[in-house]
Amino acid sequence: MASLRLRISILAFCTCLVIQCSCYGHSVLQKKHAALFIFGDSVYDPGNNNYINTTTDFQANWFPYGETFFKYPTGRFCDGRLIPDFLAQYAKLPFIPAYLQPGLNNYSNGVNFASGGAGALVESHQGFEIYKKGGRKFGFSTLPPLNEIPSLRVHKPGDTSPSAEEVIPLVKLHNKALGKLLLKLKRELEGFKYSTIDLHTYLKQIINRPSKYGFSEGKTACCGSGPYRAINSCGGKRGVTKYQLCDNVAEYVFFDSFHPTEKVYRKLSKLWWKHNLKELFEV
Repeated sequence: MASLRLRISILAFCTCLVIQCSCYGHSVLQKKHAALFIFGDSVYDPGNNNYINTTTDFQANWFPYGETFFKYPTGRFCDGRLIPDFLAQYAKLPFIPAYLQPGLNNYSNGVNFASGGAGALVESHQGFEIYKKGGRKFGFSTLPPLNEIPSLRVHKPGDTSPSAEEVIPLVKLHNKALGKLLLKLKRELEGFKYSTIDLHTYLKQIINRPSKYGFSEGKTACCGSGPYRAINSCGGKRGVTKYQLCDNVAEYVFFDSFHPTEKVYRKLSKLWWKHNLKELFEV
């Protein structure tokens, strides 16, 4: 049994302002094997929020979510697949299941802990918990250009959330700190390997030059209501029952007022995989 080992590739996707998370791992498999463990928020949630008692603001298990690929709502905040779905495909793994999926008891390929609306605090899991449990390979995404998502393009009456202008320095601060932290961890943790995708730069380019990347609309969402369809009403389950739905989602960068379309996620995933993420699954 001494020769049996598990090569765990843990992608800790960070879409919060603080990057602390924990990992669940296994240590014994019949052969060399890569498993994918995912942490994040609604950008990476495959449907965990279907199984928790939360508001509809943090759920997406109704039409038209899921209409493109699955043909039914899975709980993903998208018309189809997300970045983890494409990365699993490239790594020759099945779709990584939601941790809260009923009856799930096999974690040999990994599991997805991401949850829509999730945040992270330093106090949540102090120390290098993932590293302590055997994680050596990580993937991180920077924060996207939050000031350019449809929801923040329009100031809505009674909205107390930060304005687009207020968000810009926070995003820059986070992304700069993330880069410094990863270099520090690489120096301090033996065997620590990581890959990053500059989600901020790449998504900003797609939003502002949509035709270059095969889109016709970069600023208005496919599904929602109001100017830019910035009101988060897609599907009519979040307090506002009326909403608009575009005819061809493939022309849009954003599916709803917060989240990109499957087509965007595919492009970003392919870019990340070819950049250097693939290497983590081969070493």
